[in-house]
Amino acid sequence: MAEGGAAERLLWEAAQQGSAAQVRKALEHGADVEARDNTGATPLLIATRHNHVNAAKVLIDAGADVNAKDRIHDSPYLYAGARGYNAILRMTLAHGADLTSTNRYGGTALIPAAERGHVETVNLLIAAGVDVNHVNNLHWTALLEAILLGNGGVSHTAIVRALIQGGADVNLADGDGVTPLSHARQRGYKDIEALLVRAGARE
Repeated sequence: MAEGGAAERLLWEAAQQGSAAQVRKALEHGADVEARDNTGATPLLIATRHNHVNAAKVLIDAGADVNAKDRIHDSPYLYAGARGYNAILRMTLAHGADLTSTNRYGGTALIPAAERGHVETVNLLIAAGVDVNHVNNLHWTALLEAILLGNGGVSHTAIVRALIQGGADVNLADGDGVTPLSHARQRGYKDIEALLVRAGARE
């Protein structure tokens, strides 16, 4: 069951619609900024899911927890990072984002950002200090996901370059012992292969 009354229902609705004015009004009427809906999401996570930047700003300014997770372990910070919602991501980073927090796959925000080709997001997270060598439950790093689940194109190549420059271990293999270089060669990703070789990668 959702935890909240009429004011909270107005707040969830305003967050979903992205109405910063209505979010502010609901808070002024006493709505709990951390009230959870039936998915376990807070108003800030609801706004983040829809990339409603202005509504998210009002909530963060009101003290919303950027690390509050729903039932599937998404938080505003993790979700913004995974989806490449950089305006909200920047706000979460400026308001106490837990860089060590992980999603339901045991991954940091950096790993899905790398997988999905969000170059600017990856650069933001590396600059913030997220561990570039974190290994998720699949035994994959951000570098491995950029290769395994990417397409070898311009964005994923730029991400591999950024990860290497950010200190990624180019020889950190997957759970089967297969290295990033081997995966890149198997897929014919020549530009990524060249970056890895220059960084000292081995098969």
